[in-house]
Amino acid sequence: MEGDLQRRVGTNMRAIRDAKGLSQEGFADLLGLHRTYMGGLERGERNLTLKTVERLAERLGVEVESLICRKPRAARSSSHRIE
Repeated sequence: MEGDLQRRVGTNMRAIRDAKGLSQEGFADLLGLHRTYMGGLERGERNLTLKTVERLAERLGVEVESLICRKPRAARSSSHRIE
């Protein structure tokens, strides 16, 4: 669906921010971005270039894949056990 990747990047950015315990404004400052731009990123409203994604990953010290890939789903426990 159109815009899925933008939303995924925003969701992943928010998860990284939450893991760092930063406010949106503090996170924007860390990345050298304006807080309103950061909000647009997190909501998936900004159409990022690949260059921008690379730059953000570098500033965060993460691989580009951690911004654009889906997070692994938690393993679901099976209701059937083999003994």
